[in-house]
Amino acid sequence: MSIPRSVVIPCIVAALSATPVAAQRDFSGVEIKTTHVSGAVYMLEGSGGNIGVSVGDDGILMIDDQFAPLAEKIRAALADIKKGKVDFVLNTHWHGDHVGGNAEFGRESHIIAHSNVRRRVSRRQELFGRTVEPLPEHALPIITYDDGLTLHFNDEKILVIHLPHGHTDGDSIVYFTGSNVVHVGDDMFAGMFPFVDLDHGGDVEGLARNVKQIIDMMPEEVKVIPGHGPLSTLDDLKGFHRMLVKTTEIVKNRIDAGKSLEEIKKEGLPEEWKPWGRNFIKTDQWIETVYNSLTRHR
Repeated sequence: MSIPRSVVIPCIVAALSATPVAAQRDFSGVEIKTTHVSGAVYMLEGSGGNIGVSVGDDGILMIDDQFAPLAEKIRAALADIKKGKVDFVLNTHWHGDHVGGNAEFGRESHIIAHSNVRRRVSRRQELFGRTVEPLPEHALPIITYDDGLTLHFNDEKILVIHLPHGHTDGDSIVYFTGSNVVHVGDDMFAGMFPFVDLDHGGDVEGLARNVKQIIDMMPEEVKVIPGHGPLSTLDDLKGFHRMLVKTTEIVKNRIDAGKSLEEIKKEGLPEEWKPWGRNFIKTDQWIETVYNSLTRHR
């Protein structure tokens, strides 16, 4: 594991599990914030991964759907933009804070995801030492792909691109070519150290490569919806990439010098990276994730 079970904090487990932990959380105080990003695309923030929404004459396409108990609040937020059911839900990866709402929206929507996402959510998984139960049949993706696909919806071409072995092994980004918005899922935690799911195909160096690929393929003025954190720019994504490269380089150099994990954690990271450890993943946890990612195949 990238993070030992002894230091797992409950909020991380709850955020990534669709059931049963998330089902026990109190979502009554959660408010859904809606931001018009550009063109046909909106961003919804609540609890869990950021939601992207395309609205127009063809209907509603939603990128990720947070947790099942938030479905009615999400529907209410969507109704303020456009009345009607959600036609499509596209999951960027398998974690419960991005697919938990499938249990509700799958009753009315066609669910799309990478083939590895369907494989994960249709079977029992272990995450942080806890069992994540399979999603019900109606909540599973019914349209899957391997490399990617193209949607023609709401008067624009929407590119769905699979990026392998980064955050997980089933990550996808979604680029709205007309609105010039990209939803990058958990390939970006804006301004914070990311969770990299090493047990389910994730890889720290792979994540850095994937982020660089996104940067190279996007225009400078693109607006970026991260998996977690505020609406971002390409410069923000470049800053996230720089953090991945520099902190990984630091840990790698210390490993090559023969230092143990505990020695590397004790030395910590330079001061400029301190703010990145104030949120979801703390600095020690990030160092351990990088260490385990770099050493597991040695």
